[in-house]
Parts: sequence; structure tokens; C-alpha cells
Amino acid sequence: MGKQNNVWDSIRDVAQLEQMLSNPTDGVVETMRKLEGDVMFLGAGGKIGLTLSRMARRACDAAGIERRVIGVSRFSDQQSQKQLETVDVETIRCDLLDRASLNELPEAPNVVYMAALKFGATGQESAVWAINTYLPGMVCEKFRNSRIVTYSTGNVYGMAPVDGGGSVESDPLRLDGDYAMSCMGRERIFAYFSKKLNVPVAMIRLNYAHELRYGIMVDLAQQVMASQPIDLAMGYFNAVWQRDANAMTLRAFEHVATPPTPINEVGPERLSVRKIAEEFARLFGKQVTFTGTEAPDAFLSNGRLGYELLGSPTVDAEQMIRWIADWQLHGGPTLGKPTHFQTRDGKF
Repeated sequence: MGKQNNVWDSIRDVAQLEQMLSNPTDGVVETMRKLEGDVMFLGAGGKIGLTLSRMARRACDAAGIERRVIGVSRFSDQQSQKQLETVDVETIRCDLLDRASLNELPEAPNVVYMAALKFGATGQESAVWAINTYLPGMVCEKFRNSRIVTYSTGNVYGMAPVDGGGSVESDPLRLDGDYAMSCMGRERIFAYFSKKLNVPVAMIRLNYAHELRYGIMVDLAQQVMASQPIDLAMGYFNAVWQRDANAMTLRAFEHVATPPTPINEVGPERLSVRKIAEEFARLFGKQVTFTGTEAPDAFLSNGRLGYELLGSPTVDAEQMIRWIADWQLHGGPTLGKPTHFQTRDGKF
């Protein structure tokens, strides 16, 4: 593949992609060296969990530390479970909302919480609140003796002016729709139990993770390739390469606290939908058309604190564009999960 920073590199297949996404940084290896006890990933069968838990396994091996790395999920896709077991991540099938099954899980001093429901939220709001808000309380009670890194989302800030620097961790939360409200509920529940049970927690406000099979830029590339018009209403966004996001998440174990510490996990660039679509059109040799105009605000976060605490991203937008374009041109698979990033009313 050549050096990762070479913008002309090509990623050949899924095996190489997942090897790259799970490759631990030196910082992650050091975190795993200092961490005490096993590590458990709740929701490990999702699009992030597969490479995140694998990175933890590889970092432990690189650090020479023997510990269990455990992936917990319903594993509706049996291939995902086999994929983790092949790389020595233990797996446990569990419906986390079933309290008896949750309580049967082994204790783990370090827990990454990834269980969430976003897409398809409209029409099943009660399920969104159960998974995003009720379940975190159950998890805190079960793992009251653990350190917990939990995912949240930049959606809790609401939209920020595109000519500003993006939302920072101290900004007041502004909420639209059940998804954002339930994610704020998740943060509040973790904060409550962190204080009540003295559980150290770090909250990762992610916005937005990308790899070659998933992400806003993948959505745009597919639309350009299919000669579909691009809606400009949500005209700007952030993007962070999934390997960088994985590394930052695992390093967050060094920054758990009571009360919890919110940390933005986001790319450094404010990216233009129009400009990126035009670049994909150039790389594909196609024309691109647009509808609407860019609104003065968008979901944009400021990652400065995250870079200070967890390290800076190593892959920039130009590199992601090149990789995604090449992947599309040689027919690489996608996860079939559109981001719906154009949504401005909070209804996912």
C-alpha cells in the first residue's frame, strides 16, 4: 500500500482496510500498557466496534500485556462475531436491554459503551429512549466498579454558525428531535451514576467518523457516481478517519473522571459539501449538479481539546477523498448505511 500519508495510495480490499483501521498508534499501545484489567466493548458488532475492539487487541499484544478483550453484541450478523474471534477478541452474545442477560456478563475494569439507536428513530421513539437513555443506567449499575468510555454525539450541540470555530465542550446543549434529546439523556444518566456510584467516565462526542464503506463523503461519492443531484442545505461538515477516531477513543481511558469529561472527537477541517462533490466529479470524470443553497449553520464541532488530550488525526480530508474515490472506482463494497447527514430537523 505504501506510506499512509501518500495521497495516491490505494486500499485494495476489505481485509487491508480493516487491518489499517485497527492498526494501533503508539499512543494507544502506551495506554493499553498502563491500563489495568480486561477491556469490554458493549455494542461491538456495529460499524465502529469491529475495528475498535480489534485495535485494542492488537495494542495489548504490541504492549506485551495479557488481558481479555471482550466484544458484546447481539451479533445478528454471525460473520461479525466470527471476524472478531478470528483476531482473538472474545465474543459474548447478549441483548443488553435484557437485565438478566446484562447482569450475567463478566466483570470488566474497562468498558467502552457503544450501544445506540439513531437511524429509523422516527416512528420508534420509545425504543430510541430505551436504548439511548434507559440502558446506560443499567450499564452503570452493572459496571459500577469499572472505568467507562461512552460514545455520545456532536448532535447534542445543535447546529453552529459555519463561519465560527465549531461547538466546544463547554457550549450549552441545543436539541432538536428525539435522537439528540435521548443522547443528552444518555449523557445525563452517565453523569448521575458517575456521581452516585463514583464511576469514572469519559464521554466522546463523535462527529463524523469516516472509512471507505461508510461516511458523509461515501454518500457524496455514491451520489456523484450515480449522477444524482447534491442537496446543499447542510453545506458543511466535519470528518474524522475511523482509525484516528478509534485511537482517540481508546486513549480516552486515561481521561475518565467523576464527573464525566466530555471530549469532542472530530476532524480539524470544516469541509464543504459543494467542493468535495466537485472533487469527486473531477476524479470520476463526471458532471455534478446541485439543489438548494448552503444554510448559515451546520453540525460542526471544535476538536482542539480532543487533540490536546487524545492526539491529533493523522489522515486529512484530501487523503480520505482519494481513497474513497479509488474504492468507488474499483467497485469496493459499502455498508449500505447512509448517514442522512442532510437532515436538519433532527428526525432520523
